Formats: sequence, C-alpha cells, structure tokens
Amino acid sequence: MKCPKHVVEMIHKYLDGDLHEDEGRELKKHLQSCEDCKAHYQELEKAVAFVKSISHVEAPADFTQKVLEKLPKEKRTVSTRRWFRNHPFFSAAALFVILMTGSLFASYEESQFSVTKYDNLVVDNRTVIVPEGETVKGDITVKNGDIKIEGKVEGNVTVINGDQYLASAGQVTGEVEEINELFEWLWYEVKSTLSEVFKQ
Repeated sequence: MKCPKHVVEMIHKYLDGDLHEDEGRELKKHLQSCEDCKAHYQELEKAVAFVKSISHVEAPADFTQKVLEKLPKEKRTVSTRRWFRNHPFFSAAALFVILMTGSLFASYEESQFSVTKYDNLVVDNRTVIVPEGETVKGDITVKNGDIKIEGKVEGNVTVINGDQYLASAGQVTGEVEEINELFEWLWYEVKSTLSEVFKQ
C-alpha cells in the first residue's frame, strides 16, 4: 500500500470508533478513490466482525481447573523458596534459629575448660578448688571441669560437663546445678542469654 501512513491510522481509528467527523469525511473520500485502502479497510472490517461474532463463546466452567491439573507439578524446592520469599519475617527467624542452634551445639561440643575468674580460686588441672577458709562472693560457672568446694560461695554454682564436690566444711548460699545433658545445657544457655538481654 503506497498511501500515506495517516490514512491507515484513520482506518484503524474509524474501526475503533475514535475518528473525528472531519477525518471521517477525508477517509470516505480517500476510500472512494483508492482500491488498495478500500480492500485493506474491508479486510479489517471482516476481522472485527468475526471477533465480535465469537465473543459470546464461553469456556466450560471447569476449564481452568482442568488446565491447571494438566500442568507439570511444581518442584518442592520452588514452592518452599516462594513461601520464604513471601514470608520474610519467618525466613529471618528460621535462619536465626538455625544459626543459633548450630553455634550452641558447636560450643557444646568444644571440650575447652573454662571457669569464672576469682582471685581466691585455685585451679588444678581441670579441677577448680574453693580453698578452706576462703569466701567467693558471686556466681561460679565451670565448663568441662570439676569443682571442689571446701570454703564458702555466696552465689550460685553451675558445673557444665563436670562434677561438683562439696566438702563437709563447704557452703553454697545459692543454687548448685550440674549440667551434663545436651538439652539441659541448651536450656541453661537460653536462660543465660535471655537474662543478659533483659539486663540491658
């Protein structure tokens, strides 16, 4: 078609119902004199009429469901990823729990000896001794070792993966706790962490 581009645009506007009155007169005049544009207009008019004639056709009620059933099943990892992407708070919480649990288990597995520092404590190999006649003012925590109390402790005594021996003259004013099981130790760590958080 060798006609100006604006004529073709007017044909499309006319079929869409967007053509102004003066443009309509110009288009009508052009179509009477140009066989190519007239043929193009008639083809488009037939296409529009065909589309309008089938617009009342409706798909069956269960069409969508049947199509969805025939689609391949989504991989579990994709649906899990989508769930985490749609629930970022739970994703962050899950990641935090996984990392904390991993670090707690790692620190439980470590067999490194440690003890709360006080000047009047005696450490012999992996045994912490509160000597007779000495008073420790505060809590004592011994990890992966034993404690022998011959003097006095004004506070709590906690032994993790070890044993506690209280001599006949020894005294503890607080609680004495031995933690040898993983879950007991985990509960102790959670309580300690929470008490530190609420102190701040």
